[in-house]
Amino acid sequence: MGNRVVATALPEVKLIEPEVFADEFGFCFESFSADEFADDVAQGFNFLQDRHLRAVHGVLRGLHYQVQRPQGRLLRVVRGEIFDVAVDVRLNSPNFGRWSGAYLSEANQRQIWVPPGFAHGFVVLSDVAECVWKTTEYWFPELERCLLWCDPDIGIEWPIDFQPILGSKDAAGRRLYEAENIA
Repeated sequence: MGNRVVATALPEVKLIEPEVFADEFGFCFESFSADEFADDVAQGFNFLQDRHLRAVHGVLRGLHYQVQRPQGRLLRVVRGEIFDVAVDVRLNSPNFGRWSGAYLSEANQRQIWVPPGFAHGFVVLSDVAECVWKTTEYWFPELERCLLWCDPDIGIEWPIDFQPILGSKDAAGRRLYEAENIA
């Protein structure tokens, strides 16, 4: 595949840096190969759904996760830049409540693998950002939960100097130790 898998602060969360073939006309890279990703990144998982999101500067989405039917996500940015975050919400994990963050952009062409059992969120740093991702489980709104983006028990160091724009679901996020987590 030529993609490089990079470790993060959480062993199960992985950054993928693609091998990009560029010339004066543009670029090309492999963003997904079932064989390669099954071996190197998302072992034992199949992707069931693709999603596409567009948001403006300052929007913060998350930290979302599903109980009972947790989703793994393989996400990349096709326009703009975000700071992407994963939080371990598995109660039996030695990393419960720990987070990892990474900058994803159309310029660096990185992807992030956020496995099931992790909450996920991001803040848009560019004027506009568009993200696409694959999920290992369908979206069930009734099973979705949201952690508070600024929970001091998690202590995410968001690289922002502004009050983010939050949707009602994100503004109503719960603190880690009050939320329903994944056993």
